This record gives sequence, C-alpha cells and structure tokens, in this order.
Amino acid sequence: ARQRQLQAAKAASVAKAVEQVLAWLDVSVQAAAIERDAAEEVRAEWEQELSAVRGSTDALAAELRELTDSVHKDELARAQQRLRIEALENRAIEELGMTADHLITEFGPDQPVPVATAASTDKWAELRAEVDEAGNPVVEGVPFVRAEQEKRLKKAERDLSALGKVNPLALEEFAALEERHQFLSTQLEDLKASRKDLLDIIKEVDERVEQVFSEAYRDTAVQFERVFGRLFPGGEGRLVLTDPQDMLTTGIEVEARPAGKKIKRLSLLSGGERSLTAVALLVAIFKARPSPFYVMDEVEAALDDTNLGRLITIFEELRESSQLIVITHQKRTMEVADALYGVTMRGDGVSTVISQRLAAQA
Repeated sequence: ARQRQLQAAKAASVAKAVEQVLAWLDVSVQAAAIERDAAEEVRAEWEQELSAVRGSTDALAAELRELTDSVHKDELARAQQRLRIEALENRAIEELGMTADHLITEFGPDQPVPVATAASTDKWAELRAEVDEAGNPVVEGVPFVRAEQEKRLKKAERDLSALGKVNPLALEEFAALEERHQFLSTQLEDLKASRKDLLDIIKEVDERVEQVFSEAYRDTAVQFERVFGRLFPGGEGRLVLTDPQDMLTTGIEVEARPAGKKIKRLSLLSGGERSLTAVALLVAIFKARPSPFYVMDEVEAALDDTNLGRLITIFEELRESSQLIVITHQKRTMEVADALYGVTMRGDGVSTVISQRLAAQA
C-alpha cells in the first residue's frame, strides 16, 4: 500500500508536471502560430513583389527585343541605302560621266528646273545663255517639285525603253559590216560578171552545137533518103524532128516505108527490114560525116540474099573512102573483102589465128 501510495504520489506529481508541460506547449504552439502567420504574410508580400518584378522583367525583355529588331531593321535599311547610293553614284559616273557632288551642285533640288523650247537645237546652250557677275551661267526655270520631276523621269525612262538598248560598239560593228558588205558586193559583182561570161559561153556553145547538129542532121537526112532508096528500091525513108523549134532538145524519128507497103513505124516492119533500116541510118551517118575506118559486127545477120546484095553494094561504096572491118559469117560478105582473119583449131586442139589476103578484083 505504501508503495502504491508512493507510486500514486509520483504519478500525481508527474500528472501535475504533464499539465504544466501541456500548458507550456499550448503557449509555444500559439506563439509558433503567430510567427507562422507573420511569416505567411511576409511570404505573400514577397511573392507579390516577385510577381511584379517578373512582370517588369518580361516587359523590359519585350521592349529590348523590339528595340533590337528596330535597330537591326535600321541597320539593314542603312546598308541598303548605302548600296543604293553607291549604285547610283556608279551609274552616274558610267552613264553621265558626273560625280554625285557635281550632280547635286548642278541639278540638286535647290536648283531651278530648266524648261527647254521645242525649237531649240541645243537646249542647255539656250538655257544657260545668261551669266551672272561672276561669270556663272544663270538658269531660268521652274522650282523643283518632286512629284512633277518623278513624272518626267518615268516618261523619260519609257522613251528610253522605247529606243531599246544602246550598243556602244555599234560604230565598230557598222564599220565591220560595211567592209563586209563592200567585200560581198565586190564578190557579187564578180559572180554576176562570171555568170554573164558563162551564159555567153553557154550561148555560144549552144549556138555552135545547134549549128553543128543542124548541119549534121540535114546532111544525114539527105543521105538517109538516098541510102534508103538504094536499099529499098521504090521505098521511101526520111528523118523527122519531133521539135524543130528547139534543136537542142528535139528528138529524131525515123520514118520508113518499103515499096508496096504503107507502113511508116519501124515496129511494124519485119526483123530484116528493121535491121536494114538501122544499117541505112548508120551508112547515112557515115556518108554525112566520113570516118577513116568503120567496125561492123554481124550487121547483115538478119538479111536475105537480095537485101544482102544491096548492102554489099553500099559496102563497096564505103570502102572507096574508108577502111571497113566487118565481123561476119556471110560468105558473100567475105568474098568482097581484101583480107580475111579468122580462128581455126589445129589437130592438137590449139586455136590459131590465120589470115588470108584475097586477090584484087578487076
């Protein structure tokens, strides 16, 4: 019991101490809550200030970007303007031969715009006819108005475009073309002269050919009628021109009519008659234009004995003025020859050329 009383006393003292500790804890919790509330208020104020600072920072950053873009655009515009100014200065020097300072001094906006008359041949000489006391020319004109001068510039550019591109080497090219033209003109005149000479030569040759052909045709036609009459007694034969007006391109037709027949076309004659007519034409040519010798190959192969005899008579006439070489198998033709040449085969099978001179006929 005493132990329990002691334990109870201890427990009571412990409970009392616990109550005091709990009281102290309540006080500490309340103080901590007050401090926490104060810290929350401070944190909220700081967050508000931080948000304001962030907003100001974003606005400043956007403004910085805008300013940077504007500066970059200004730099690009200045660079483009510099390039444009340099291009204009180079163009003024190349096209006008004047510097930018000279153009500004002479033709700047502060200078009056001269007005030229339509009858003026030298515009600037007329506009600058007057000079001041220092001897500088006085230009009379209208004040500079940019809009009007831009209109004049556009009109002048249109007129310049209408003129087309200007070739600075036009004079040299014209001189070269003129020299080429003179050379070609000389060559053309030479060709025309050569063509005229050739035409004259062709004309002379044509005239000569026509003359020779006409003479040969007339002589041959006369001889053909005679020879045909002898080869075909009682018959008629002649040569006819297809185009007598143009002796250079005309053809020749042979008309043959043996005795007792009304045939004039060679295709309607017999084989012997056609052959004899052809021989008559050849003999007529020989008589019209004699030659030192003639070679004939089997010309009488298709002739009968009567016609062969008439042909041999013609041969006799030809041999009086020319030598005849006749290849034939007809004995009657061989009989009138002065010499015979032939090929024979000996007993051993070897061919041999032999000749035989015949006795002269009385």
